[in-house]
Amino acid sequence: MKLILASSSPRRKELLASIGLTPHQALSPEVDESPIKGEGIRDYVKRIAILKARAVHSQIPEAYVLAADTAVELGGKIVLKAQNRQEAESIMSRLSGRRHRVYTGVCIVSPPGKEACRVVLTRLSLKRLSAEELEDYIASGEWEGKAGAYSIQGRGAKFVKFISGSYTNVVGLPLYETSALLQGLGFRG
Repeated sequence: MKLILASSSPRRKELLASIGLTPHQALSPEVDESPIKGEGIRDYVKRIAILKARAVHSQIPEAYVLAADTAVELGGKIVLKAQNRQEAESIMSRLSGRRHRVYTGVCIVSPPGKEACRVVLTRLSLKRLSAEELEDYIASGEWEGKAGAYSIQGRGAKFVKFISGSYTNVVGLPLYETSALLQGLGFRG
């Protein structure tokens, strides 16, 4: 059975490896990840995961295709990945001392085209960051490519004051749910 990861995220590959799954290939599909006006975060991450999975499955229909999308919600608004240092600083400033939610949509398409999707939520809060902590973290560059502009598996871990839910969800792929979806579609890895 062939498993394709519809992502270029090294974190997702590492997470899968930690449970004994090595994708045959990782492809980063070209999909428009812009939120639709009025779209809630649950619908957003699920829609993007489905788009990614379908795009890769159309290229390799004989494989199981796994896709995921992670985003942060703060104050009822979707927070996307920072595109530059200024955006990262703004995001981290807003998360400082506040609770937020991390959502990941996971979608798997089986060789016959059957889809299974799930949205996973983790609640977190970060400590109030001093100006020096914020400056040092942004200067580290660790925020690049990360939902919420921080890395819970890296330097950002020292800012996490509270977490309720799946840790691996915050890293980018909720492993328990992903494994259950794969098994439910008949994948034996």
